[in-house]
Amino acid sequence: MLTQLSSVHKAEKSPCFPKITPSLSRDGDLVIGNFLPLYSIEVSSVRGAEMFQSHPDKGCRDHKWLHKNYQQVLALVFAVEEINRDPNMLPNISSLGFHLYNAYHSDERTLDSSLQWLSGHGQLVPNYSCWRQKPVAVIGGATSALTIQMGTLLDLYKIPQISYGHFDSILSDKAQFPYLYQLANKDSSLHRGVVQLMVHFEWTWVGLITTDDMRGEEFLWKLRGDMVKHGICLAFTEKIAVSERRYGESQDMFLTRIIESSVRVIIIHGDTDSLMIFRYSQPLHVYIWKVWITTSHWDITMRPYLRDGYNFHGALSFSHITNEIPGFKSFLRTVKPAKYPEDILLKEFWSSAFKDEEKSEKREQTECSPNASLEALPLYTFDMTMSSLSYTIYNAVYAVAWALHEMLLVTSEEESIRDGESRAPQPWQLHSFLKKTQFNNSAGHQLSLDGTGSSEAQYDIMNFLFFPNETEALVKVGQFISNVPPGQGFLIHKEAIIWSWMDSEVPLAVCTNSCGPGFRKTPRDEEPICCFDCSPCPEWEISNQMNMKLCTKCPEDEYPNKERNYCLPKVISFLDIKEPLGMALACIALSFSVLTALILWVFVKFCDTPIVKANNRALSYTLLISLTFCFLCSLLFIGRPTVATCLLRQTTFGLVFTVAVSCILAKTITVILAFKVTIPGRRKMIWLQPGVSNCVVVLCSGIQVILCGIWLGISPPFPDINTHSQPDQIIIECNEGSVLGFYCVLGYMGFLALGSFTVAFLARSLPDTFNEARFITFSMLVFCSVWVSFLPTYQSTKGKAMVVVEIFSILASSAGLLGCIFIPKCYVILLRSDENTKECIRNKSGHNNGKHSGTLTQNSFTRRKR
Repeated sequence: MLTQLSSVHKAEKSPCFPKITPSLSRDGDLVIGNFLPLYSIEVSSVRGAEMFQSHPDKGCRDHKWLHKNYQQVLALVFAVEEINRDPNMLPNISSLGFHLYNAYHSDERTLDSSLQWLSGHGQLVPNYSCWRQKPVAVIGGATSALTIQMGTLLDLYKIPQISYGHFDSILSDKAQFPYLYQLANKDSSLHRGVVQLMVHFEWTWVGLITTDDMRGEEFLWKLRGDMVKHGICLAFTEKIAVSERRYGESQDMFLTRIIESSVRVIIIHGDTDSLMIFRYSQPLHVYIWKVWITTSHWDITMRPYLRDGYNFHGALSFSHITNEIPGFKSFLRTVKPAKYPEDILLKEFWSSAFKDEEKSEKREQTECSPNASLEALPLYTFDMTMSSLSYTIYNAVYAVAWALHEMLLVTSEEESIRDGESRAPQPWQLHSFLKKTQFNNSAGHQLSLDGTGSSEAQYDIMNFLFFPNETEALVKVGQFISNVPPGQGFLIHKEAIIWSWMDSEVPLAVCTNSCGPGFRKTPRDEEPICCFDCSPCPEWEISNQMNMKLCTKCPEDEYPNKERNYCLPKVISFLDIKEPLGMALACIALSFSVLTALILWVFVKFCDTPIVKANNRALSYTLLISLTFCFLCSLLFIGRPTVATCLLRQTTFGLVFTVAVSCILAKTITVILAFKVTIPGRRKMIWLQPGVSNCVVVLCSGIQVILCGIWLGISPPFPDINTHSQPDQIIIECNEGSVLGFYCVLGYMGFLALGSFTVAFLARSLPDTFNEARFITFSMLVFCSVWVSFLPTYQSTKGKAMVVVEIFSILASSAGLLGCIFIPKCYVILLRSDENTKECIRNKSGHNNGKHSGTLTQNSFTRRKR
């Protein structure tokens, strides 16, 4: 039988008492006490700090229905009726009953309701009870704060208290809360789901609104720790004071900061009762264009005004996944005032839910849509899907029933031993059974009250939609399962999400714009890590993703593109004979070598002419042959380097050029000796023998052979791959092995060239009938100029350009020797043959140089002839 309770002291009852302290009871052999939040203080006409400046009862302030919470009452009724229908539950008793009182989110009113319940029938007399049957347990505490407030009173009587609110690790301390039990799943992984949502949408700059209590601090600490790991920052943290007076003093500044903030995404953490103050304080005609992420503790659809839904359109909410209780929806469809005619509380709810409150007060209860159904109510008024709180209340009733069941079995056995002596169970006796209670509910969910059976909560991610016609819906767009391997438990359907009114796509929530590929993040001084500048990647490095902290180097066989956002394969580079430059240099080398061979043929054919015989024919032949090889050795530098070409190219170049320069040095010495040794004599005449010049060539070339042998023996050249000299090329080149050996060979050749140039320069003023010292001087000047220019140019170039520089220097210096020394002689031999006779030379010598010179020339010529 359902009865509406009223105060025994009729005269003293406040006219608004039924709304201030609504209560409902169902008689039974055993009774459970229940404290559920059904009414809140009406603040439609008094907003802000004014709502807290008067006594709660003064002026009989109106109280507003929390319609959605009425589902919790129906879950309680449904569970009790199921238990009473089960013949296997609670032996030896006829029925289970309950007492129901409203629980305010207020210290004063919660203790008020608790005292009235303990005293019975609305009395406020401590240590005195008017109840015939003392309740054996209490189900109450939608929030941790309310649970603790109720516990301070219930602990005095050792009454078991089952909290149906969300799990709080602080309440698990049995030393501090010995008579408190929790049934809800743990939310210790909720922060991970929120962070994974932000990581998925690349939100790095968000705000947080939470309650100013231990639960809010714990969530903030866990959330911030996980956010740091993923590079996400909190732009601000606003804490809603649990104390109403403290909140009223700071709400204006609090809302102003949120509205003016540039942060687009805001996380809200807290229970529905605590955050209801936040919902009441929102300006009715000011829209806050934010994207909200709400946690499972807050029912986003529960609000004081229908129009408040506009601000939360597109919000994402983490909702507990609960097993569906068989028959509960069918039960809700059958609930009507006619089914429970004595339940005045249901009639008041029905009247308020289906009609405007002002009109419902003017009408009789019989006029209240008796044929309506709860299924027709909008979502913000009533939800046909069982909420997580209703699910926990249902399980809590069964937990108490199973504990009573076990206690009654034990008691009946003891009574049979004591000859049937019966005694009513006391609340303190239930604790030992509650601690051991484990059962499976009708949905197949295993539950226990010892704290170890509380598993991790699983979450559906719901998208809250508020349409222009003021209808609303919660659409599942994802889920988060915590007890699976990382990366597998989070699922989101991005295309199914409808965002806020201003966003057609995923909103951007960053402190600064993202750094694109080719850039890296540079932290700003004294600012969070989410606020940064974008700097281009250094040379040789790339970044191919957004918001890279560090750029990475390309592999050795690749190089960065111009934008430095990906790597390109390097081109293999060497001076190929097939490319135009290689082909041109090869043709030039072959042409000059053929030209040198033709000049050698001319000298051999006209070997008996005076101009050929004048400067040691053997040296001329040797010089021409060496120049031919000088031109040909440049071909070793063209083509892909191999072991053989690397060993031969520098050594061959050094040896043939040394032979050529040695021949020039010998020719220059011969010229000087020919003019200096004017008096016949054995000792001096011996220096004009051909063997002396040959010895000079052999000796100078032998030293170079020794240097090359030492070089090849210690550290010979070898083919090498150079990936660093050119950014876009892999250069296949010859590594010289010993750089010292290479420069020793080159330096020795330069020493000989400088010596030849010096000797030729000293002999430049001698009579020039047969004197080629001037030509040698000029040729060595060209030769030295080319190789002096070669050194800095060779050092400043890389890759195949170095090879081209060396080939050019070889060809230019060889051509300089050939052109300056032999071209004038070929001109005389081939085109001015009349001047290549003894008579012409004598006449020219006497005419140009006088008697003394003529004598010197004649004597010299005679000696050379001999």
